[in-house]
Amino acid sequence: MRITLVGSRHFGVTTLSMLREHHVTLVRVVVHDGEDRLAAAARAAGIEVVVQADPKLVTAAEIAPGTDLIVTAHSHARVSKEALAVAKLGGIGYHPSLLPRHRGIAAVEWTIKEGDPIAGGSIYHLADRMDAGAIAAQDWVFVKKGETARDLWERALAPLGLRLLAQVIDYGKVNGSLPAKPQDEQFATKAPNLSPGRH
Repeated sequence: MRITLVGSRHFGVTTLSMLREHHVTLVRVVVHDGEDRLAAAARAAGIEVVVQADPKLVTAAEIAPGTDLIVTAHSHARVSKEALAVAKLGGIGYHPSLLPRHRGIAAVEWTIKEGDPIAGGSIYHLADRMDAGAIAAQDWVFVKKGETARDLWERALAPLGLRLLAQVIDYGKVNGSLPAKPQDEQFATKAPNLSPGRH
């Protein structure tokens, strides 16, 4: 399976490592910032790096030719419809909530703010609307009392994301397709940014 990874920061780097261990072909890494640590890790591994022309959008030209699947990891850019059409299986991303709950940039913060006893992660199909695509895999974790958003992310949600991504990619390798269960819109909630300047 040939994968183009779109991402940034620490979660982008750990996703890169997981993909390399997973016997897929990482054909290209797309970043919004050429100085990002994901770009450095990709170059060190001998993987082609492309910097987005527009930090908010990934275009078809930025996806490697012959890509089977686009994987996003800590990317805040929209992957265009044209870019998704270039990849045989489209694209998937990890969202650290039980979608459709907490759609948006600050899902983990809102999980804590709302006092949710349970958090979770979802691998979803990239679609036109942010975080609204069909679910490919989902799992949940308990939230510890007094945990901060960062604690919850590092302890449970980042490792869960890597595990679920690996699971979906393995499914795709075996079946040549990905699971897709539509989100139930009646349960959708928004998780807009709480702290300006965090990202």
